[in-house]
Amino acid sequence: MHVSEFSSLSQTRIPSNPPLLPRLRDRLENQFMPHWNKQWSGKCILHGTTPGAGAIRLDGNDYLNISGHPDIVRAQIDSLRRNNESVIQSGAFLLDAHPNRTLEAALASWVGKEDGFVCQSGYAANVGLLQAIADEQTPVYLDTLAHTSLWEGVRAAKAPAHPFRHNDPAHLSRVISRNGPGIVVVDSVYSTTGALCPLTEMVEVAEQHGCTILVDESHSLGTHGPQGAGLCAELGLSDRVHFITASLAKAFAGRAGFFSVPAELRFYVLHHSYPNIFSSCLLPHEIAGLAATLEVIKQCDDERARLQANTRRLRNSLTELGYPIHQGTEQIISLEAGLEPDTMMLRDRLEEHNLFGAIFCAPATSRNRAMVRLTLNANLTDAEMSHIETAARDIAPLVKPWDWPIARRGKSAD
Repeated sequence: MHVSEFSSLSQTRIPSNPPLLPRLRDRLENQFMPHWNKQWSGKCILHGTTPGAGAIRLDGNDYLNISGHPDIVRAQIDSLRRNNESVIQSGAFLLDAHPNRTLEAALASWVGKEDGFVCQSGYAANVGLLQAIADEQTPVYLDTLAHTSLWEGVRAAKAPAHPFRHNDPAHLSRVISRNGPGIVVVDSVYSTTGALCPLTEMVEVAEQHGCTILVDESHSLGTHGPQGAGLCAELGLSDRVHFITASLAKAFAGRAGFFSVPAELRFYVLHHSYPNIFSSCLLPHEIAGLAATLEVIKQCDDERARLQANTRRLRNSLTELGYPIHQGTEQIISLEAGLEPDTMMLRDRLEEHNLFGAIFCAPATSRNRAMVRLTLNANLTDAEMSHIETAARDIAPLVKPWDWPIARRGKSAD
């Protein structure tokens, strides 16, 4: 066959796939598609309209608004221009002279720890660390709202998982008393509600029972603490917390993860953390960008102050308008409409006002606890904040936040 004939045939041929397994076909046709059609009206619940000019974006995690910062861009460009002999390989092979190790040491020192690992994502950090430090004989105690990656890390370790009530140190203590010393796992700021962990009390419970404690600082690293070093540093707990993990895709506005380790565990973890062994290391320009980002974040005290001010203002305004946002206090604000169709309607009403949040639903939330998550940032102007408040006021009679299940539960608790 002539090359031109083959090219023409490849352009017109319709691809086909072999049959799916019957069980997968059943799950698709009898579970997913009915939900897709009935609950989501035949469209993806996560996808609304495309933001246009002047849209206010509260659907990202660049809390300090440093994406595109000239120092970060310059570091990445310089690295791309000069690194033409880099070797792409597993992070397990990197020697101490590699820039990746310099970044790991800098991040560890910043958060007040001895050493650490940079990996591909916050998800990989949590899975890889827990897989290395837990096992079948180690009970792991997780806050019920702990990030999915932490639960998956426990599953990867084949460790027994014991949930405790959200932000309830007393319940944690009782659960540990029944099952023995193990690993306590909490988030510093919870990613769906913006709730702040009572971290001092959690550390005290862990110490009383002889437990190790792991704190995921994904949503506090960069935004809390001296020079943004996190909630553990802010509360003076860095020396009492065994492990700190974080996504570097939040305040760092990058694409990587980090977890700290005691120096004596470095090579043990290096040989037991599968995501670090079986994934390639970060690229040189990514490492250079993250190193520059760390220095930028350290100097962002004004941005942290503006973020906190924006958070206080909008939380106060939404509460006065009747939105039940009492679950949290930080820069993540959850508008929990509950049922998925109601949440889609809430999202659509917000987007009609050129305001864009992100829908969270199962498996990111419990069933029937879907929400539109608003994430604030330091760059929101007074005019934009006023626009958000006006939009919330205008749509309140339509979405009736005072009738949401979470509002009714709050009234029952009172």
